[in-house]
Amino acid sequence: MYTITEPKRVGIWMDHFSANVMAFTGEPMGTTIDWPFTHEQKEQSLHRSEKLTNNKEQHEEADYYKNLGEIIKEYNEVILFGPTDAKTELFNLLQADYHFKHVKIEIKQSNKMTQNQQYAFVKDHFLRQQF
Repeated sequence: MYTITEPKRVGIWMDHFSANVMAFTGEPMGTTIDWPFTHEQKEQSLHRSEKLTNNKEQHEEADYYKNLGEIIKEYNEVILFGPTDAKTELFNLLQADYHFKHVKIEIKQSNKMTQNQQYAFVKDHFLRQQF
């Protein structure tokens, strides 16, 4: 007998410093993942060598995207949204990785949002997908 399984869906609001991961199960729930390179650390690093700063930022950014990728692997459908290009950068990395070929990933531009607005955005997006 053929059984239909519900797709596992997640919405991720993100910028270059943090991500709010909201699994959609009718009512999204969120988990925030902060990028460890804080604004204060970035200010301090401006006084150091630019090459060292850029190298550190690149490694931390790669770790940030890798952590998000590990979460995304568990889902069938993903909506990446937020006010910066971080979502597009992550999308491009995921598209180049065969581990994500089974995942339907969409990106949408959005403004800064409150957590409730993010939840509403994810809920609306996936409910529209059902029809």
